[in-house]
Amino acid sequence: MDPTIKLHGNCGNQLSDPSKYRRLVGRLIYFTHTRPDIAYSLGHLSQFLANPTDIHYQVAIRIVQYLKNDPGRGLFFPSQNEAKIKGYSDSDWGSCIDTRRSISGFCFFIGRSLISWKSKRQKTVYRSLLVEAEYRALALAGCEARWLSFILPDLQVNNVTPIMI
Repeated sequence: MDPTIKLHGNCGNQLSDPSKYRRLVGRLIYFTHTRPDIAYSLGHLSQFLANPTDIHYQVAIRIVQYLKNDPGRGLFFPSQNEAKIKGYSDSDWGSCIDTRRSISGFCFFIGRSLISWKSKRQKTVYRSLLVEAEYRALALAGCEARWLSFILPDLQVNNVTPIMI
């Protein structure tokens, strides 16, 4: 998705047949299981399923072109990997134009393999600085790290060092 485009509910002209847009986004959602690089974009486009516009449809078509031009990209799990877990967390303060809510996200890797990721609009609107939204994103990543530390021994992943975020 083009980072310079800020989508909102009133951009562009309404589609005469919104079911075409809904089917396209619904089909693209299946790709997010193996292509997490499009998960954020599809989550953003899913917000406009009720009243899609031609701009929203063009962005969805751009995602299809991206997938078509790079079919080999996806999740890769090498056979030899270190058991070191790293996590990354970030938030985008007030980035949703319609609601002014922040979007938070995190991802966790074992070695070079992506094992867990999430991007979500926060429930509250933060009126102060970016720091408040960042702390919220970090707290969500901390909860995920704790859950991973409980679940990984059940999956026979042993000798895991402390998780760095």
